[in-house]
Amino acid sequence: MKVALIYPPSCDPTAPYLAIPTLTAWLRKHDVEVLPIDANLECWEALLQRESLIALGETLERRLAALDAKGSLTHAEQLEYVTLWRARGEAACVPDAIADALAVFRDRSGARFYDEQVYERAVATVEAAQRVVSAAHAPLAVDFVAYRTPFSLLDGAEIAHDATPARNPFHAQYVAIAARLRDAGVSLVGLSVAFPGQIQPAYALAHVLREHLPGVHVTVGGPALTQMLLRLDPGAQADHTAPNATRASTDEVLGPFHSAVIYEGEIALLAMARAVERGEDPAAKGRLIRGTTIEDLSILPQPDFDGLPLDRYLAPELVLPYDPTRGCYWGVCTFCHYGLAEVGTARYRERPTETVLDHLEALQKQHGTRVFYLSQDVFSPKIALRIARGIVARGLKIRWGTDMRPERSLTPEKCAELVAGGQLSAALGVESASPRVLKLIDKGIPPEDVANAVRSLSGAGVAVEAMCFTDFPTESYREAMTSVKFVETLREDLALFILGRFDLTHGSLVAQKPGEFGIDEVWQVEGDRLGTGLFFAERRPAKTEAQQAKLEEAVQALSVHWRLHRYPWAGALSTAHTMLWYAHHGKSVFRTLGRVEGVTIPGAEARIAHARYDVEAIAQASGANEAEIWAQLVYQDRRVGRVPYEALAQALPDALPDALPKRRIRFAPGEEPRTAARTHVGRMRGGLRGRRASTAPNSTKP
Repeated sequence: MKVALIYPPSCDPTAPYLAIPTLTAWLRKHDVEVLPIDANLECWEALLQRESLIALGETLERRLAALDAKGSLTHAEQLEYVTLWRARGEAACVPDAIADALAVFRDRSGARFYDEQVYERAVATVEAAQRVVSAAHAPLAVDFVAYRTPFSLLDGAEIAHDATPARNPFHAQYVAIAARLRDAGVSLVGLSVAFPGQIQPAYALAHVLREHLPGVHVTVGGPALTQMLLRLDPGAQADHTAPNATRASTDEVLGPFHSAVIYEGEIALLAMARAVERGEDPAAKGRLIRGTTIEDLSILPQPDFDGLPLDRYLAPELVLPYDPTRGCYWGVCTFCHYGLAEVGTARYRERPTETVLDHLEALQKQHGTRVFYLSQDVFSPKIALRIARGIVARGLKIRWGTDMRPERSLTPEKCAELVAGGQLSAALGVESASPRVLKLIDKGIPPEDVANAVRSLSGAGVAVEAMCFTDFPTESYREAMTSVKFVETLREDLALFILGRFDLTHGSLVAQKPGEFGIDEVWQVEGDRLGTGLFFAERRPAKTEAQQAKLEEAVQALSVHWRLHRYPWAGALSTAHTMLWYAHHGKSVFRTLGRVEGVTIPGAEARIAHARYDVEAIAQASGANEAEIWAQLVYQDRRVGRVPYEALAQALPDALPDALPKRRIRFAPGEEPRTAARTHVGRMRGGLRGRRASTAPNSTKP
């Protein structure tokens, strides 16, 4: 038999993720033939090319023309109208720029990849192309982080609706993958879903596989799916966070999947393969299969990347992930719950140090990798030091980055040893600089020890990244500003930072015992049958709206001292691109380069076209109305879904054609469309300059 393991979109395509190589290695160790597929990379490669973007631009123009010809626009149509106008300028220029942008990321010489101006243009081009993909499939918003529609993942019907070909930008590639699996004679397909942005695309892929591969068992697993499915497991701890929530049935949630594996998947997946070999149904005892935790990591082989397109990832050289440990050795932070765990974090386990060194050495020889990302929940300084000393003893030329707790044991002397043993970067869980908030979090490290760890690592040459957040329940404005000032004080020692906002998650101690953290109420909204959203109200608001606004301003003011980027680009924490930039430019690169202003997509220019509607007015009104609708649904009615949404939307007035006939609209990449003054020079001959002219009435000669 043959098993196909698939990593679906949408997430980081700059390096392979660990899930598929880990499962592949385990199955191959047990003589199971595996076909690994990085569908995330393949699907984005298919969309981010000239012909695909031209076709998407033409779709955008047709949709815009149809809306412009209407006698009035409903609220939903107004949102779509504005979305299409906003992406129109980008659709006109990205097809001719996209090939060069991808070439920048794959530049093996590194000359263009490490040029800040060239790199920023390439990033801007890819992000603009993703906005075109989104607009052509509006109301979709998709990038390398998220995949969202207004009613994403609310119930099985909405999942199926979002999986239809017209709404799924990856559909054509999914059909091609199904044909490949059929030709290969695959008997079992496993999808690994690590991040939230992969959940809906995984469902859509499963729908295609079920249609094109009858008789093939399709299963799913991974951290993001585990977190969504574990509350369906009869053996799981009772969910106290939203006792009145209406849960979907297992059959509804699993939908197109024959089965799902929650928690660690190696042993369960091998058992499924053996069942298929025997002609048995792997889900005979239930569609929801509880995985087995591997206690002894020494039995795990090294990740097996063979079969993945290692020369096509969007980076000038291959950065490989590796997991020396699993779980968290601290494991008591009250806010924390994610990954392959029922509550809190998974139990901490380590691979033997010599095994880790053997694996890293073998992977380097096999793939020529010089930079590794040591991927685990948290890396103990103790085992990190052992590995670093082993790298020195073996004379390996390896650089590595990882996530760590800012422990007191990170002295200048030990940090120097870590750097000698290859440490390149460390993302530290700082969380907060307020002693009271840290006590509530149960962080176990006072701010002064955190600061010492940051300075010791930075002084030794490590690029230190600080991971912080504000708005933990009961946190005051003054306490939040303590964290802002803490980062400012350490500015010269921090390569990057993130200062996000607290998000309540199922399974965390805060969600289990909200009253102990000053929370008056926790709720889920009716209609969210998969339980993906969790909301709470503090007993007493800890900050006024004015204080919250001042806090946001302070964070923005702090951010200007770094060149920060969204994931997965250089300037985001713990990414392949960021580590490569550290290795090339040095640990302070994102402070010394500063911000790049005025980056434009090659070929970008302002254009003028006619519209029958006042685009500016519709943009302002529809955006405000949309925000009010969702605020009422979530916080007042506490009920979401297509029916309650449309009831509120239909009460809004339709937009009527403009009193000014053939209003001239100026639009350009990265800008809001606006009414053009008569002195503006520019012409729009057809919807896409230099290509087949559109028949849209608002894209004729002005």
